[in-house]
Amino acid sequence: MPDARLPAPEDCVVRALVDRRAAATPDRPYALFDVDGTTWTYAELARWTRRFAAGFQRLGVKQGDFVPCWLPNGPHALAAWFGLNYLGAVYMPVNTAYRGALLQHVVALSGARLMVADSRLLPRLAEIDTAKLRQVVAVGESPPPIAGLELLAEAALTGAGEESTPPPLPINPWDTQAAILTSGTTGPSKAVLCSYAQWWAAAKGHTYLDADDRQMVTLPLFHVGGTSPCFNALVRGGSVAIVGAFDTASFWDSVRRTGTTAMTVLGTMASFLASQPASPRDRDHPLRKCVIIPLNQAALDFGRRFGVDWYSTYNMTELSCPIFTERNPRTPGTCGRPRPGYQARVVDANDCELLAGEVGELVLRSDMPWALNHGYHGNPDATARAWRNGWFHTGDAFRRDAAGEFFFVDRIKDAIRRRGENVSSFEVEREIAAHPDIREAAVVPVPGEHGEDEILAVVSCVPGRRVAPTELIEFLRPRLAHFMVPRFIRFVDGLPMTPTQKVQKHLLREQGLTPDTWDREAAGIRIRRDRLDAAPLGAPQ
Repeated sequence: MPDARLPAPEDCVVRALVDRRAAATPDRPYALFDVDGTTWTYAELARWTRRFAAGFQRLGVKQGDFVPCWLPNGPHALAAWFGLNYLGAVYMPVNTAYRGALLQHVVALSGARLMVADSRLLPRLAEIDTAKLRQVVAVGESPPPIAGLELLAEAALTGAGEESTPPPLPINPWDTQAAILTSGTTGPSKAVLCSYAQWWAAAKGHTYLDADDRQMVTLPLFHVGGTSPCFNALVRGGSVAIVGAFDTASFWDSVRRTGTTAMTVLGTMASFLASQPASPRDRDHPLRKCVIIPLNQAALDFGRRFGVDWYSTYNMTELSCPIFTERNPRTPGTCGRPRPGYQARVVDANDCELLAGEVGELVLRSDMPWALNHGYHGNPDATARAWRNGWFHTGDAFRRDAAGEFFFVDRIKDAIRRRGENVSSFEVEREIAAHPDIREAAVVPVPGEHGEDEILAVVSCVPGRRVAPTELIEFLRPRLAHFMVPRFIRFVDGLPMTPTQKVQKHLLREQGLTPDTWDREAAGIRIRRDRLDAAPLGAPQ
């Protein structure tokens, strides 16, 4: 007998949902793509999903296979994701900013022989060991050859019909839908295994949404912040507007043009928008509901000024929005209370629960099986550490007040949050240390102007050698994603160490920006992401 706590496959499995929506509401809009102004109905979504599924199957993709997708937001990324899930394969999106050692790690971790990638990114593959990768479907113009790889035109996915053989086994709620890469904190990046049930549980947490809502997607589809609204809409029969990166100047015009009624707003976005000059059109827009993370004063100002109902939550790739606020909470910093079916505790280093007001690590579990992640792909040790004693350990410091509300305090784990991206200090330190004149390096967060972190690198040189800050930045630019390049650099004779030769990063965090710290932005060096607009996909035949 099925477990009544789990959703039925027809309610959470992408294959079943796409077929059901296309049959019941074929003409209802599902996705508006700002890249070319086209809109997919549910019938068109089904046609493209089936077409990509058939293409993947012709290329040898089977149920359970992991396939990296290295694409900007757009129709190709959405069709690839749903096409893979239609076969029961695993969608593994890759950050379009990755390069060098981090990209090499991700390709090896996937274990994949086939990848889908924007052709403009492919030269980066020529610079790394591509492990088991043998074929790449190149979206866009034909790239130059890459030794050891067979490059296929996108017609390999789009050029045939929509018929594929159904997967040999039923696709179940507990099957892996996606492997989402997240910061490795103290080690290489990890791939979070997410089931269909987990993402369904997250969608059900957004109780303020309904089938008439159109959610704007400004966050990339290689993050849960981008995938979540797309899946939420599919579950509810709603729609999404997939636009480019957030831009303060054009934001409200995008909201009006796309008919957006709901979205997730990062705290930095709220800060940028709330700081703009007042306008007679401040409330002349369709946006009515927002989840704002974190709930800082700028978030409250944003909601009140623009006439938007606001909510907040605590979530990460491994979770399913287990803590959520009520509508229009007034307490800055609150993440809300645990949703029904979730248990949350604040514990000490021995997993003993702390009293209200005391700060410790947040641990979580759920009543519903598979409502949280089921581990890290290819990393059983990290899975065991995270799930010790039957609770998922978030690595985040929290406190709980007497009324039962939970408040984020700080990160226990050695991670940095910058421009909406989790940055692994381990990976940044590794690339800094690759410079021949650098002896050791430590990377820590320092407060930024808009509520998120900036990156401070504290480095010491090989005795007798010196490195100019500008030289170090130029060394790092081709090796790191744009958001990982430190803004601040401080040179020291040696890093503070414990008796066991571990860097005392808490001392570096406490010292923060000292008078001798170099600021690359003050020096006129601003590093922005490479603009990578998605290409139109055309019309199904």
